[in-house]
Amino acid sequence: VDGSISAHQGFRILFEGGSRAVLRLSGTGTEGATLRVYLERYVAGPEGLTEDPQHALAPIIAATEDLVGIKARTGRKGPDVIT
Repeated sequence: VDGSISAHQGFRILFEGGSRAVLRLSGTGTEGATLRVYLERYVAGPEGLTEDPQHALAPIIAATEDLVGIKARTGRKGPDVIT
């Protein structure tokens, strides 16, 4: 909004069509940090705006997993929190 840039705060994966994944670490130490994953799917609307988020984001979730390998790296089957 204000044009500021924060370097080294994570990374973005941009997909065709305007969807994206943003991954960043959250925490103060080197151990026990939380990996935050933000997923966005662009929909011109209003079509698709009432779709279940997990279903709507499924292709972005799969593509992000293929690229990053979160499950293999962390040994977790899924997220602890979904909002």
